[in-house]
Amino acid sequence: MGLRFVTAKAVSVASTWGLKNVFRRPAANFPGKIALYIDPQVIADLRPRMTKGSICVVGTNGKTTVTNLLADAVEAAGMTATCNRTGANLDSGVATALLHSEESDWGVFECDELWLAKILPYLQSDYVVLLNLFRDQLDRIGEIEHIQDSIAGCLAKSSATALVYNADDPICQAIADRVDNPKIPFGLECDLGLPQNTVIGARMCQRCDAMLDYSRRQYDQLGDYKCPNCDFHRSEPTFSATNVVLSENGVSFDVCSGSASAPTSAPLAGAYMAYNLLAVWAAGLMAGLPFEAIQDAIGHYDPKNGRLQQYAIDGRPVLTNLAKNPTGFNQNLKIVLQGDGPKAVGFFVNDKEGDGRDVSWLWDIDFQELATQDDLIAFAGGIRRNDIQLRLKYAGIDARLVDGAEDMLAQTAALSPDAKAYLIANYTALPIIKAELDELEETGRSIAPRAGLEGAAAKDGVPSAPDSAAGGGGRESLTIAHMLPALLNLNGDGGNVTILADRARRRGIDVAVVDVDGDGAVDFSDVDIVFVAGGPDREQRKASDVLRPMAESLKAYVEDDGVMLAINGGFQLIGRTWLLGDEVLPGLGLVDAKTGRAGDGSRDRFVDDVLLDSDFATAPVVGYENHVGRTTLLEGAQPFGRVRGKHGSGNNGSDGMDGIVYRNVVGSYLHGPLLAKNPEIADALLERALARRARKRGEAAFELARLDDSVEMAANEYMVARLGGR
Repeated sequence: MGLRFVTAKAVSVASTWGLKNVFRRPAANFPGKIALYIDPQVIADLRPRMTKGSICVVGTNGKTTVTNLLADAVEAAGMTATCNRTGANLDSGVATALLHSEESDWGVFECDELWLAKILPYLQSDYVVLLNLFRDQLDRIGEIEHIQDSIAGCLAKSSATALVYNADDPICQAIADRVDNPKIPFGLECDLGLPQNTVIGARMCQRCDAMLDYSRRQYDQLGDYKCPNCDFHRSEPTFSATNVVLSENGVSFDVCSGSASAPTSAPLAGAYMAYNLLAVWAAGLMAGLPFEAIQDAIGHYDPKNGRLQQYAIDGRPVLTNLAKNPTGFNQNLKIVLQGDGPKAVGFFVNDKEGDGRDVSWLWDIDFQELATQDDLIAFAGGIRRNDIQLRLKYAGIDARLVDGAEDMLAQTAALSPDAKAYLIANYTALPIIKAELDELEETGRSIAPRAGLEGAAAKDGVPSAPDSAAGGGGRESLTIAHMLPALLNLNGDGGNVTILADRARRRGIDVAVVDVDGDGAVDFSDVDIVFVAGGPDREQRKASDVLRPMAESLKAYVEDDGVMLAINGGFQLIGRTWLLGDEVLPGLGLVDAKTGRAGDGSRDRFVDDVLLDSDFATAPVVGYENHVGRTTLLEGAQPFGRVRGKHGSGNNGSDGMDGIVYRNVVGSYLHGPLLAKNPEIADALLERALARRARKRGEAAFELARLDDSVEMAANEYMVARLGGR
């Protein structure tokens, strides 16, 4: 330790004092950030302070819970722990925790998936606990393969570190298969019997292009799997859970290792808690912690950090929890559905830097599961509350807008006095909700029911468009072909199909949605709208192979004025060429567009909100883009829209154009899905499909009745105003 370390430590002490005593702010990151700037080796310099060793906890969901439980177990065993308990999980947060601590027995650190590479090589931890890897913040992190490469790379730089990993997750298993570190797999050895969600990640083998076979699937990609074509499979767990019982009040199971087993339980609800607790057992026992200490930590866990935190406000039970991606939200919905009696559910979503700016993932959440609950009322809050309200509308749920936790409870008091309240919030929204509830609980202040809502039905919150058979004189029908939804399912773009079908049905039109999986021949002569989305690289390559034999049939459909919507990677696929990593591959050739890498070799992604002017809509078109490919329209091809000002990069960042229009084909880089906040485009596609069908029959076109799009346009206008588009 030299002068740099001494200086770094001194500056850290000064900045910590200033933040706490002058600015009244937590000193969770800044002291470590300054120290790392002065001495990049500061984490390595401080490593000897942990006399027994250290544990890093990494994964998409559950890091904070597992980290805190492990630290509690260390302390329950009579030892000391250095821990970044507040979830400051970058290298600066780990450095700050080390700088603030004296000598301890163990270090237990939560680590961001990508920042582990900046922590582990210096920390040389005894264990890395890998919980799961789900799609999360695609605008910041990118595809999961990038995370896998990063984690495997840093494990190679810390070869003595043992990997304690979730073998039920094929993405984690693939990392374990790549590294030479000691490996300790854990997993569930029973079927939870949970209904599966609509969008499921990582269906493909991590070594080849085959689709994985599951003997049991727990949720998302987690389960017992094997590849039918190669030897990729789930490893036999060293630590397993059997006899798992889930309820609204908690989880229990038997933790097993070899021939030994013992019961464990915790008052923490959710299927994911079975995995979190099993990870704590696996890592704790490997670290030599006594069984009794681990069970004591689990049995007394009361984090008070908003994660599964229970409140009693005005006599009303209130539960808060974090959810920041589709998997987390879907598991929270399961918790809500487990409860009995009337319920009030509030969803609070921000889009600050820590959350990810893109909220397209809202359309990958199965909110429709709540629509069957007659005694449920829903609320939408946070910065992106308009987007939540809109998503819930297309799930069949009328949600009321709220300004925060107290506002929600006041409306609940008027609408459903006996309802249990669930407040589910993403990363930066949760502390705000928690602070409100903490203040209400501490002061015991009563919440008056919101005036004017007494006796109002939950469905009065949002005006819904009535079904209508107006126009055309008779009942119409449409068939929508959703191309390869199991492979092409990024960025919530399947929501476009939901929107088209819903908007047609509300006009009295029968709609059949056909999932085209590529297993048999497809007759496009009976199809009215074709939808093609984008997918992760591996999945999109397979989709391209499956679609190529359909190219001539699709070309005939397009030339016959068939309606098609192709988004993001799907837009690339229907052109002459498309980009996969460094490869430029042949597309389906349906439209005159070519996609390749930037001419200067740039690998920069175009990631941002977008505003377009388009002939398809009188209102500005709003959406989000996230692509590295540069698309060029060939001579004579027409764009779908033109970027307004500097609000977006469009096809290639230089010509100001987005997408393409050819006959009745619309391609665009705008995902999210595109049609959600741009209902005029959805209706234009429906009108073209209905006109084509009527023309073939020699009849007058079906005239679309007007719908109430106040929710859609509120979400549109919010983004337009925020981007300064008006």
